[in-house]
Order: sequence, then C-alpha cells, then structure tokens
Amino acid sequence: MSARIFSVDYYYATVDNRPGQGCKFLKMLAAGDVNLLAFNAFPVSIDRTQLVIYPQNATWLGELARRHSLMLHGPHHAFLVQGDDELGALVDIHEKLCVADINVSSSTGLTDGRGRYRYILHVQPED
Repeated sequence: MSARIFSVDYYYATVDNRPGQGCKFLKMLAAGDVNLLAFNAFPVSIDRTQLVIYPQNATWLGELARRHSLMLHGPHHAFLVQGDDELGALVDIHEKLCVADINVSSSTGLTDGRGRYRYILHVQPED
C-alpha cells in the first residue's frame, strides 16, 4: 500500500517541567473530548517543557482552550504520513521533497509493530 499523506494543524503549549504536568494537560484534553492524532513533549529549558498536540478537531481544541484560559500557540502546519512499514518506506517522500527543494525541518516517526507506520514531518510555511 502506498503512503497516505494528510495535512494537519498542530499547536503547542509550554508547561513547568515537573512530574504530572503532561498528565494534567492530557486529562484536560480527554475530558474536553479532544482526540489527538499525535502528541509530543520535549524539554525547552531546565524548568520548561513544550507539549505539542495534533488534534483531530481544532475547533474543539479552541473551545477547550478558551474555557480553561489555555495559552496555545498555533495553528502551525505539518504533514501526517501513514503507510505500510517496509524498508525505505520514507525514501520516496523525501526524494520528492528534495527534488522540489523543500527542507524537512523536523520529523518523528513510529511503527506500530504490526507492519504500519505513522510519520509527522514539518516544513517551512512557505513550502
């Protein structure tokens, strides 16, 4: 099966880098019925962590953010790629981007252990 590529929006928030902050954030999203296509967290300083969320429904996320006075940055744009996990699965995608002179600024990918993968890639807004 060839790869399926979707355009997705993502948002991020920065929280204290303390135990439980990510859990609190995810619980709030779940209680607000905000389904996530992907989630990533990484430290941005010794005491701050950036939580990156890729919601299935950005409208619901916006409503939740307003209700909770949640400071979200975005929307920003990314691509979500899904396909069959095979050797070189991402090569064709990257070759097409290379030929078009489009730089991938960051990416994250995972396999599901059952022969499929999901891959998120970010390019510059003008690309």
